[in-house]
Amino acid sequence: MDLGKIHNVYFIGIGGIGMSAIARYFNKMGKHVAGYDKVSKPLTNELIHEGILVHFDDDVQQIPSQFKNKENTLVVYTPAIPKNHKGMSFFMSQGFELKKRSEVLGMLTAANRSIAVAGTHGKTTVSTMIAHLMRQSRIGCNAFLGGISKNYKTNLLVDPDSKYMVVEADEFDRSFLKLFPQKAVVTAVDADHLDIYETKANVEESFRQFIQQMNTGGTLLIKQGLKFKLPERNDLKVYTYSIKEKADFFAENIRIENGLYRFDFVGIDIRMHFRHLTIPGLLNVENAVAAIAIAYLSGVKDDEIANSLEKFKGIQRRFDYQILRDDLVYIDDYAHHPEELKAVISSTKELFKGKKITGIFQPHLFTRTRDFATEFAESLSLLDELILLDIYPARELPIAGVTSEIIFKNVTCKSKLLCSKSELPGVLKTKKFEVLMTLGAGDIDEFVEPIKKMFS
Repeated sequence: MDLGKIHNVYFIGIGGIGMSAIARYFNKMGKHVAGYDKVSKPLTNELIHEGILVHFDDDVQQIPSQFKNKENTLVVYTPAIPKNHKGMSFFMSQGFELKKRSEVLGMLTAANRSIAVAGTHGKTTVSTMIAHLMRQSRIGCNAFLGGISKNYKTNLLVDPDSKYMVVEADEFDRSFLKLFPQKAVVTAVDADHLDIYETKANVEESFRQFIQQMNTGGTLLIKQGLKFKLPERNDLKVYTYSIKEKADFFAENIRIENGLYRFDFVGIDIRMHFRHLTIPGLLNVENAVAAIAIAYLSGVKDDEIANSLEKFKGIQRRFDYQILRDDLVYIDDYAHHPEELKAVISSTKELFKGKKITGIFQPHLFTRTRDFATEFAESLSLLDELILLDIYPARELPIAGVTSEIIFKNVTCKSKLLCSKSELPGVLKTKKFEVLMTLGAGDIDEFVEPIKKMFS
């Protein structure tokens, strides 16, 4: 498809974090952009404010007429859209060529020096950090991010003078196999999305294929210690990173001062001392090591890295402080996999030793809950108190016997409670918290502002 001949771009599922970044890109490029999403939310409100047409009823009549010309219209959809969607059926019946979000992202990155960050967790933070370090340097970059950068208040960065493009390489639905990056990071290869992959071996094979299709002579940065067999690519430059042991790039002298991490970054012919990392959590020291390494390997200078890292404000819903007072800390985080929960809860316990940690967790997907119930229970047992909500179904129909109870029954923390969303506000009013966390990838974020108001 020649994107130069496309005048109109219509998105089915425009409010998704990945879809909205591409919608914003086409809007900035002067295309006419419109789309459908199931519900109105802050992100869709922002798109409307930017001049993008968004409707919330699955009604073909609400699709603007100019987007019904298949000669100059591109239709982009997310795999999360159900097959019986009326808008989707309309475009298919009219002979439109529909493209998945991942296909369009592959087309947009093909002509650039792309840096793709892959991994079953950590990729949003690492990719956003890399984009920030490069954006603040003389090199610059474009970026399609999987979260809203607090520095730039967006998930899209555009720099027409830079050939670099940073993207999040999403393993869901094997989307990242549409990317052919020059540089890539692999942060983690855990079992996940087993509704798609069925086995961890299939997950690993997909990551191997992602690496296999990197550009000739490319650069791969992979977390040290991953039990993952790399494909045989003698042309790739392969580096490792770690915070637990020596690697090609690693952190040492890690310590907490005034609630913030300090560390030394050590790499090939480089050592840098960071006065502080403004975003909390030991997991973010590890993310920072990966981001610094890629920026350094891309030609960003030492002083540019040092100046910009300490100005990095983080990403919405990634260890995101909502309240930070002596009497109450409230953190919101997107963690929805057992390993992510383990990392964010452990980091919180390290930062707030001696304080009671309460987590409100909303499981995401029936299949993920079924496949990892035991692991979820182990991670959530690190909390002092758990409030467990019902499963957020997302794209799935219920599965018989799969409820939050299969996690709850094996949680061993001191205090635990099963709770519906409707009951949650009342429950919160009866409790006193020291450190409170909302955790999950569903619609638990709808409670963030009400909780802030309740305890402000």
